[in-house]
This record gives sequence, C-alpha cells and structure tokens, in this order.
Amino acid sequence: MSYPVGFPASNPLVTVTHPSPVVWVVEMHNGADNRLTEFFLTQALKPALDTVERLWRENWRAAVASKDEKLAQGAVILVGNTQQDKFFSNGLDLAGSQKDPAFKTNFFPLSFNPVLHRLLSFPIPVIAAVNGHCFAGGMVLAMACDYRVMTDGSKRNAWICMNEIHFGAQIPLFLMGVLRTKVSDALVLRKVVLEGHRFTPQEALVSGIIDRIAGENTAGVLAAAQTLAEKVGPIAKTGAWGINKRELHREVIEALARDVQILDVIADDKAAKARL
Repeated sequence: MSYPVGFPASNPLVTVTHPSPVVWVVEMHNGADNRLTEFFLTQALKPALDTVERLWRENWRAAVASKDEKLAQGAVILVGNTQQDKFFSNGLDLAGSQKDPAFKTNFFPLSFNPVLHRLLSFPIPVIAAVNGHCFAGGMVLAMACDYRVMTDGSKRNAWICMNEIHFGAQIPLFLMGVLRTKVSDALVLRKVVLEGHRFTPQEALVSGIIDRIAGENTAGVLAAAQTLAEKVGPIAKTGAWGINKRELHREVIEALARDVQILDVIADDKAAKARL
C-alpha cells in the first residue's frame, strides 16, 4: 500500500501513515477541533482502523508462515490534527446533533460504540497522542486507547475533561464503562464524572489518566508516542494482545453492545416527581 491513505478518499478527514515498520499513525483532521460526528466516525475513523488491522494481520500471517516475528510487530498512534497544537478532540458535535431527531437512538449504537469497541479490542497497542484539549467524547476516545501521551501544556493550555456535568448531560452507560475500566481510583473518577474537573497534563499524569507527558507541541507528542510505540509494538508479534485485551475489558465491551438507555435531566426529574 502507498502512504498516506485518506478516509474517505474523496475528502479525507483521517489520514493513515506508516512511518516505521512497527508504527502506523492515524491522524484525525475533522475541522479545527475534531468533533466526533456520525460521518467522521463511520466513514473516516473506523475504516482507517479497519485498514490498519487488515494490514497488520497480513503481516502477522506472513510472519507465521516465514517464522520471522519482526513482521508481526505493530502499534497504532491516534493523534489530533498535526498542523495545530490546540485540540486532540473537542468531543461530540452537540450543535449538529440537536438538529438530528434520530441522534439519541442512532449515534451511540451505530457510530460511537463501534469505534470504542474497535479500540478496546484492537489486536495491537493503540497510543493516543493527546496534542491539545481532550474534552467529553474526545476524552472517552483517548481513554479507550491502551496508552495516552499528552502535551505538557507549556506552549498552550491543554486540558483533559469530562465536562458533561456542567451542561446537564448524562454520560451514557457504555461511556461510563470505558471510564471505569481505565480509571481505577474512585476519588479520581469522582473528579472526572461528578465534578467535571479540567485536568492539566501534570494532574492527569499524577491521577493515572495519562501515561506520559511529552513536549510542548504536536511534534514532541508524536515523537514521544512513537518511542512508546516502538517499545510496546513488539509485544503484538505473538497475536495475543487483542485476545487478552478483550478479556481484560470484557464488561465494558459487553456494555457497548447493549441497547442505549435514553435518559436526560428532564426525563430524570419527571421520573423523580412521579416517584416522590
């Protein structure tokens, strides 16, 4: 395959490159802040991940046949637009979603959940290169990856945050499941979910939300992410990474397959009024 590869081909919102035999980079460039829309997820990000997996599996089969384990190494870096240092992803496109009457019933089970499932069960390590703000659904996207490398925020402020509580939005069951499986400290989880705390990179590192702090800009974050990818990529050569990961995250993967529970603050208040 000739790189770079864009998805969709006619007007790419995601670009895949292969900078080393071990590493693929999946770059998201959906507008200024990588809002997670149905089209972006289904027509760009998911096909890009599917393509990387297909190529890695071809390499893995070749490695089995030739007994050359180096062919089966691999890791993926997911990064925000590399032409800026401000956003990894600003989450769901709430303004656009309010215009779509089918959003609540279709977006999560048909668009976002399948992408989270792909990341949580991906057969090779996935590293989020968080090169700027990482809010709401963008944070969940990063948390669904295996590792997170974040800018140090010295050049430009960078926060990672679930800010739904501040505008009265419920965090759906399956998104909450991703957070629970990746944030083991109950006090940190309380800050994430109930306080909507804006974690600086340094706070996120101490809290265990991210794994490493990198340079001040996207280039520095990508370089640190690639160093990590080269380190963990060889683990994938046995083919067991994805199998063990699916078992590790079994509960949240099963939750992603359930029907969506539609509940907003108005409906919740009406139910409480009827009960009380």
